[in-house]
Amino acid sequence: MAEETLHFQAEVGRLLDIVAHSLYSDKEIFLRELISNASDACDRLRYLALTRPELAADDPNFKVVIAADAKARTLTVSDNGIGMNREDLVTNLGTIARSGTAAFMKDLTGDAAKDTKLIGQFGVGFYSAFMVADKVSVTSRRAGDAQAWRWMSDGKGDFAIAEGERDGRGTTIELHLRDGEDEFLQSERLAEIVRRYSDHIALPVVLLENGKERTLNAAAALWTRPKSEITEQQYREFYRHAGHLGDEPWLTVHFKAEGTVEYHALLFVPQTRPFDLFHPDRRHNVKLYVRRVFISDDCPELVPSWLRFLKGIVDSEDLPLNVSREMLQKNAVVTKIRKGLVTRVLSELDKKAEKAPEEYAGFWERFGAVLKEGLYEDRERQESLLKLAWFRTTHGENWSSLADYVARMKPGQEAIYFISGDDAKGLRKSPQLEGFAAKGVEVLLLSDPIDDFWVAAVGEYEGKRLRSVTQGGVDLSKIDGGEKKDEQADPPAGLAGLVAVFKLALKDEVKDVRASERLTESAVCLVADQGDLDMRIERMLRQHRQLDTAAKRILELNPRHALVRKLAGLVGKTEEAPTLDAMAHLLLDQARIVEGETLPDPAAFARRLSGALERGLA
Repeated sequence: MAEETLHFQAEVGRLLDIVAHSLYSDKEIFLRELISNASDACDRLRYLALTRPELAADDPNFKVVIAADAKARTLTVSDNGIGMNREDLVTNLGTIARSGTAAFMKDLTGDAAKDTKLIGQFGVGFYSAFMVADKVSVTSRRAGDAQAWRWMSDGKGDFAIAEGERDGRGTTIELHLRDGEDEFLQSERLAEIVRRYSDHIALPVVLLENGKERTLNAAAALWTRPKSEITEQQYREFYRHAGHLGDEPWLTVHFKAEGTVEYHALLFVPQTRPFDLFHPDRRHNVKLYVRRVFISDDCPELVPSWLRFLKGIVDSEDLPLNVSREMLQKNAVVTKIRKGLVTRVLSELDKKAEKAPEEYAGFWERFGAVLKEGLYEDRERQESLLKLAWFRTTHGENWSSLADYVARMKPGQEAIYFISGDDAKGLRKSPQLEGFAAKGVEVLLLSDPIDDFWVAAVGEYEGKRLRSVTQGGVDLSKIDGGEKKDEQADPPAGLAGLVAVFKLALKDEVKDVRASERLTESAVCLVADQGDLDMRIERMLRQHRQLDTAAKRILELNPRHALVRKLAGLVGKTEEAPTLDAMAHLLLDQARIVEGETLPDPAAFARRLSGALERGLA
């Protein structure tokens, strides 16, 4: 077949431009990325060979081989892993077939050093080869295939595919080094890089010199070694290998479980939020091994989706090597491992929250919304998760736990109050909070989409009911507060009449109109009746077309507000009836706007507002 020239996907072209012009100081990481990819390829074939042993029979000893040719100025990295066919080369090296691409591209800054780190975090480390090479060729032969294929590119927009030649399965990557990159042709420099970044790789990484092979790494599964023998550098590099990330782990959880079920676990919580954290698939990133043999990186039963920010490896001693996808779904061993992993991770997070609250606050900022999914999905873990949950509140700018909130509750306060919306900053300005602020009652500010669901599932904390401030039936009179005496505390004489007029004017648009005990500064607000859905969750359900109609709300009037008092004085005057009718609708629309609702008739709102302004200027 003749050579065929193809174009890179637009995102790949942009990545290549970044790495080709990078000023990134740690260019040596390209070798780490290539070795990591080679190791993954060997792991995948080792697993496939469990059911198809003929694929690895001709070369059963997996390894990665590095060779430098100073005269030709080339560096090669070879493996005898699963290999790639033509379609694999086009898909894996010409496109980014990963969720989160759009988010990743959006986060690129234009700063070469910062963007190269992002590339590492995104897991497309192959392209880092272009930091040191002006041309890269990849020759690969998929296990079980007779034909090899060759991929070539200078990283400038196109790549070529042609038939190639290779003895045996696997992949060979050849880098034609740029001028000034001679250090990567020196044996000891290459050995130093491998020892620093790839010592944890669980198969030999060898350097080919004068026809002889020299093993450069320990070639032992890091997760099976005692913690006392592992350095922070080794943990860090393993984290980058296992998660294809470029940052450092925020938390490392390494332990061996013994008893009825034995397994090793080496898990990490990242410093940064992964790009695909909120992808609808909600897949975790923990790989399953059985007795050091890679089995799967897609085992939903191993880790709950609300811990999907975890990276790392679990290695079981009790599962069969030939375990199938169907067996994993209902396997009692996997269930016990899952339970043990969750218990250990939550315990380590609890320690962090207690001993390093500032660090934990950063973790909660990044991953709290995911962890709260467990409150809704895992009743068995609700108590542990509630202890770990932190919230923004009206008490101040810092995060607070529910225990902190309860400790600050006012005498006579029987419930934990919350308000939900799109962001904490906007929620602080909600009219519904005015009465609570006057009483000094703290309110949780819930701004994650999952909040409305877990609150309904949990219901209470330490015997204290969780109550939305936007629902009716909230009685603040029992709570001791430090409110100052309001000269206008007594309701105006015409208030009852005003309520009746508003009810008549708005009869088809609201469930009720009544005087408010929660408002101190705003004229009006909307609240849900007792037993009705919280207004935010109803809005979310309607947006996702899971609810056809909206429940009618209650319009509350602030009897202490100057506008309400003035309107009350107009009741009974026949000539003012049209004004009161218009003001009823205008104030209802005002309340809707404050709640973030869409006005049913914006044109009518504009006419009424213009009329009110005209009367005010007359």
